[in-house]
Amino acid sequence: MEVKLAECAGFCFGVKRAIDTVYEQIETGKTIYTYGPIVHNEEVVRELEEKGVRVIEGHEELAECAAEVRKAADETARPTVIIRAHGVPRETQELMEQNGLECIDATCPFVKRIHRIVEKAGEQGMQVVIAGNPGHPEVEGIRGWCSGPVTVIETEEEAERFTPEEGRQVCLVSQTTFNYNKFQSIVEIFRKKGYNDNIVSTICNATEERQRSAQALAAEADVMIVIGGRHSSNSRKLYEICSRECAHTYFIQTLDDLHLELPKAVRLVGITAGASTPNNLIEEVQNYVRINF
Repeated sequence: MEVKLAECAGFCFGVKRAIDTVYEQIETGKTIYTYGPIVHNEEVVRELEEKGVRVIEGHEELAECAAEVRKAADETARPTVIIRAHGVPRETQELMEQNGLECIDATCPFVKRIHRIVEKAGEQGMQVVIAGNPGHPEVEGIRGWCSGPVTVIETEEEAERFTPEEGRQVCLVSQTTFNYNKFQSIVEIFRKKGYNDNIVSTICNATEERQRSAQALAAEADVMIVIGGRHSSNSRKLYEICSRECAHTYFIQTLDDLHLELPKAVRLVGITAGASTPNNLIEEVQNYVRINF
């Protein structure tokens, strides 16, 4: 039986950059906060918490952090807040600055690019449409940089029903981890309806490459294992893609979640992993399958 890892799997550039930023700040000895989990992987967040990194959520906790800054005896005792890889709304970032917090922006550069695109589109009077999950922090952050009307679309059916406000041109972007094929379908719907004023493909290359390589591997595998955080959008999309190609697809967060029931005459077990999955976890799963099956 062969165990094969997808060509593209594990940490992407933006995630690695964000995590490296946190570890660099840990070395300063200051109290470190991240605004929201730095990435969508509970194992990574747990390891950082063990090193003293604290996660804050929402403006109320941010105000409490600001109060701690004001009480600090000197500059070295003041905590540092790191913005998560998914980014935050403009209002949140401005609130950090207004409260005198030392703020380090670890937003993925590909997400920051979307912030600039929608900000400019709003200034030009366009209606922004985001293809993505409306409850995802990246999408919430993007919405927060829109100064005019904004709509989030997750399905082709929603795209068919969408009508912009009268007299407004449309700017279409997408969550960086959105399903590539689904975005292309939405683009096609918009073009047929004549909403092709400003369509920008903002799915990052790492997402597209992971989805394509996972799909290719799942198409030839007897069993697929997808490793990723429970709340990871890109990991769940990998699972959806692999499930369509391979009936025996498992979605796990850690090795403890893996309860393999292999069908007879398995030739190939494929493994892929989301963009916030550490390499050591991928290797652990690979070795376990090789040794035990």
